[in-house]
Amino acid sequence: MAVLNNNFLLDRNKKFFRINKLVGKAVVKYNLINDKDRILVGVSGGKDSLTLLACLNDRIEWAPVDFEIIPVYIDPGFDDECASGIKNFLTENSINIHVEYTDFGVMAHGPENKKKSPCFLCSWNRRKRLFELANKFGCNKIALGHTKDDLIATLFINMCYTGTMGTMVPNQEFFNGEIRVIRPLCLADEQLISGFINNSKIPVFENKCPSAGVSKRDEMKLFLKSLYGKNKRIKENIFRSMSNFSPEYLL
Repeated sequence: MAVLNNNFLLDRNKKFFRINKLVGKAVVKYNLINDKDRILVGVSGGKDSLTLLACLNDRIEWAPVDFEIIPVYIDPGFDDECASGIKNFLTENSINIHVEYTDFGVMAHGPENKKKSPCFLCSWNRRKRLFELANKFGCNKIALGHTKDDLIATLFINMCYTGTMGTMVPNQEFFNGEIRVIRPLCLADEQLISGFINNSKIPVFENKCPSAGVSKRDEMKLFLKSLYGKNKRIKENIFRSMSNFSPEYLL
């Protein structure tokens, strides 16, 4: 399942180098990748996870530390097109990917799910399986494609729906440090990633989930987008505030 060569980046463009520079900054700032790391990379087929895979695959060749990546796709069970499309594209570019076939998405939207939101249950089961596969493949880290926009949206979701102030962190410890979840794209904007994908030859694979585009996260991102339009500095200020807070002025 190791990456064989670097044909994945069929068209390196300026936006990719900007993203990769931000990944490098995040790696150093949050100590994301170390020598001898074996990293499971969660691939969904969307622009963010494929950009993450492209960046990590590129770094293998020249990074000052020796690390390995194991791409994994958790199929939610709606159809076979996404799984086969991702696998065929990566195989054509000499990247092996483990595809895990499940019914997590179908079950989350089925009558047996009477209490949880479909997105929560499906996500929880997929995340649990990623941890199990990381253990199976001997990985000490799991890399996910969450961006700066995801971290900000999570902050607002927690405030609005749970009454807490918190977000996803770039380097998160689980099971007493046995495994860590890392988010190398945490300093990158989705708009920059979209620009990279649109100007590359990397395809984006459609999510057949019936809840795609209607989640709380999607709603929050639309709200935040309207907020950003009023002042271009708002987004950066919100992001900075997550590491620049004043406890004495909180209840």
